[in-house]
Amino acid sequence: MSATLSVQGVGKSFGGLKAVQGVSLEAHSGRILSVIGPNGAGKTTLFNCLSGIYRPDTGSVRLRGEEVAGLAPHEIARRGLSRSFQNIRLFPEMSVLQNVLVGRFARTPAFPIGALLRTPAWRRSERQSQDAAMELLEFAGLADRSLATDPSVLLLDEPGAGMNPSEIAAMMRLVASIRDRGIAVVVIEHHMKLVMEISDRVLVLDHGEPIAEGTPDEVRRDPRVVEAYLGRSEDGHG
Repeated sequence: MSATLSVQGVGKSFGGLKAVQGVSLEAHSGRILSVIGPNGAGKTTLFNCLSGIYRPDTGSVRLRGEEVAGLAPHEIARRGLSRSFQNIRLFPEMSVLQNVLVGRFARTPAFPIGALLRTPAWRRSERQSQDAAMELLEFAGLADRSLATDPSVLLLDEPGAGMNPSEIAAMMRLVASIRDRGIAVVVIEHHMKLVMEISDRVLVLDHGEPIAEGTPDEVRRDPRVVEAYLGRSEDGHG
């Protein structure tokens, strides 16, 4: 099975600091890949390179066979890659539905004149967006806007941050149901119980470099991982 997202040798430096170097990964439809590592390992920098916030200095990012490295975030979103952030970015003056509709914008045809004149085509597009947004709210139980772009790849940056155990359990069920919709899911997470239970594969970074990749059991037993991350703490704070 060809990878939905294929990353080869991605690197990113800031001045003399190599935040990410030589990272390769594959994300497949209907599978969950987790990226773990201690604080400062380069996980969020990697996500920023994949989603267009940063332009990688080296390497390739291919989404369904198309090179997307260097494209703007909204262009990558249009091609099917969406992400969440550690800090939720919502518009507080808008309703939940309106916030989801903002996320749908990347998948909505542009009708500038139609919007001004409220043409039948514009009204039809608006109804379709509202129906899709409501379906997502019902599916996700008020999940954030990341699903609204109808992605083929979803990047989740610490979705369990700040949650209590029951909330984490509910979030795990949600992520599993997203996977079951055929979406390729890539997760950054510090909660090891969550990672080991939901992941098909795990990639471990340390100081910006990959040090291990495999199934959860393989990674759990890898002495390099124990030394770099898992051995520091089992409470999810690394």
